[in-house]
Amino acid sequence: MHYLLLAGLLALNPFSPPPRAPFVTVAPAGSVEPCRIYGSVFLETNPARRGFCFATVYLEPEEAFADVLVYREDNKLFADKAGFWYLSPGPNFADYVLFVTENRALADFSITYTGVRSFAGCRKQ
Repeated sequence: MHYLLLAGLLALNPFSPPPRAPFVTVAPAGSVEPCRIYGSVFLETNPARRGFCFATVYLEPEEAFADVLVYREDNKLFADKAGFWYLSPGPNFADYVLFVTENRALADFSITYTGVRSFAGCRKQ
């Protein structure tokens, strides 16, 4: 009986602070720096895996409105500057996993593909 009373008293210790719950925050809009993304990139389209992605992108149809002009590299070693992306075959082999959305308002930044290597990179803001 004494052991039960002692265990209950220790469990309800009024002198210890309550356990802290983890605090999860959502990154504010614009906190992702698109000019720092280069290398191997996997574009995720499955909405169920959105929580595992680094950022959300929108594929802009017009080059004039895109934040980043992306040149698709065939070799991962040449994707060494902003705008040069090697599209990885799977998320496990990518440096960045980006979720592709069809709603521009939900995206962190927008991209469009360019066929000219010298045009690739971030737009000056």
